[in-house]
Amino acid sequence: MSPVEITVDNFVQTIEQPGIVVIDWWASWCGPCRAFAPIFEAAAKKHADVVFGKVSTESEPELASSLHIRSIPTVMAFRDGILVFSQPGMLPANVLEDLITKLRALDMDEIRRKLAERKSA
Repeated sequence: MSPVEITVDNFVQTIEQPGIVVIDWWASWCGPCRAFAPIFEAAAKKHADVVFGKVSTESEPELASSLHIRSIPTVMAFRDGILVFSQPGMLPANVLEDLITKLRALDMDEIRRKLAERKSA
């Protein structure tokens, strides 16, 4: 499956769905973004059970600002609506594959428990 275009209109709906969502924050003028694009697209085709989305920081500057995107490319990952990974910089294919493996292995009940503890503290 190809990455989906994410805008302010579908961002929340996309990240809140069950499962894994990986987002590439990019811009057309960004060389590392252009170099990362084929890696991201190959992973999207390989992992049909993961939602891959792309946010153009040129088209969606307010969305990028609201999520504190300061450097591109930035890769964010959500699992079951919870932000579990955010890192600026281009990821090599093997690192992106490792990230997807780790996202699948997360104990979401434990993460929810820890988030609840933080909120009550």
